Amino acid sequence: MVKTHGLSHVALSVVDLDRSLAFYRAVFGVREYFRNESTVQVLGPGQFDVLAFEKSPSGAGIPGGIIHFGFRLIRPEDIDVAIAAVESAGGTVTSRGEFGPGLPYAFIRDPDGYEIEVWFE
Repeated sequence: MVKTHGLSHVALSVVDLDRSLAFYRAVFGVREYFRNESTVQVLGPGQFDVLAFEKSPSGAGIPGGIIHFGFRLIRPEDIDVAIAAVESAGGTVTSRGEFGPGLPYAFIRDPDGYEIEVWFE
């Protein structure tokens, strides 16, 4: 087994770099650290999280084997804050529930249609 620092990043095909950046900034507080004409890379809320937005309208929102990716909440009561941020930033909530008592989750879609799970465990 090779030792790593864990998952390094997720790259998403998007229609509009600035729209994607605005959504993920508003909902998850990402910070842009690299940009060129076809890519924006951001640091996520976790210490080592990286998302890369690649301008590729024809591939945007197409699952391609990735079903969803997730962000873990710090506190279960933050699920309502997360949902409000998603809706305010132009995303949609597709489902919401609990895995068990006190273990809330929500599945959301970003403006390009990618499914994201926001959950507490």
